[in-house]
Amino acid sequence: MVAPKTEEEILLMKENGILVSRTLAEVGKIIAPGVTTLELNRVAETFIRDHGAVPSFLGYDGFPAALCISVNDVVVHGFPSDYVLKDGDIVSVDCGTYYKGYNGDSAYTFAVGEVDPETAKLLEVTKASLYEGIAAAVDGNRVGDIGHAVQSYAESFGFSVVRELEGHGIGTRMHEAPGVPNYGRKGQGPKLRNGMTICIEPMINAGSKSVYLDKNGWAVRTADHKNAAHFELTVVVRKGHAEQLSTFDFIEC
Repeated sequence: MVAPKTEEEILLMKENGILVSRTLAEVGKIIAPGVTTLELNRVAETFIRDHGAVPSFLGYDGFPAALCISVNDVVVHGFPSDYVLKDGDIVSVDCGTYYKGYNGDSAYTFAVGEVDPETAKLLEVTKASLYEGIAAAVDGNRVGDIGHAVQSYAESFGFSVVRELEGHGIGTRMHEAPGVPNYGRKGQGPKLRNGMTICIEPMINAGSKSVYLDKNGWAVRTADHKNAAHFELTVVVRKGHAEQLSTFDFIEC
């Protein structure tokens, strides 16, 4: 288990959290029918570098882009491409930064134009399940309390939780211990301690929980090709509450 962060480290991570949050908001401004996902990636990389940071996903284990951009049935890790967004699509944008020796990470699933009611509900429930998980990320709880909160909320609406992917600790490295699954049992798993920094990121499917790896070796798709949604925030475990280091406020203002 990685040690909790100092308050000085948390402040540096907060800077990253704000930068990824602002980057997602910049990307969100141009999401519309007719825009390619490559253009979303260009906007994000330019914004990150203009603010003195590095896009931490670019080159990570060979990943070829600054953003993971996952459309419709792609759960996560989609590549930016010449794909042209169309009305009714949903697009998950996952962003990472490296700045002053620390990492930031956040994701948001955007609706493109008008989406159908079931898809709108999927987005609403997935984001709400994230906040349910964050509410459980308090000193003295366990990782399983977060997973249980996400799972029980999402499944109560008839949606399913991806098992093969999870949230994670974060700090000087993008992925640190502990892993943070989106399913689990209360009171199980590693204990959460004040000052731990973690990314909570529900990945929720409209249909079956089953997924498969695309032939490109990165993109994870739903087995039934129904839509999936993904929302992620970085938080600090605190006594009695969790403190957000990234935010959706810049997107939703």
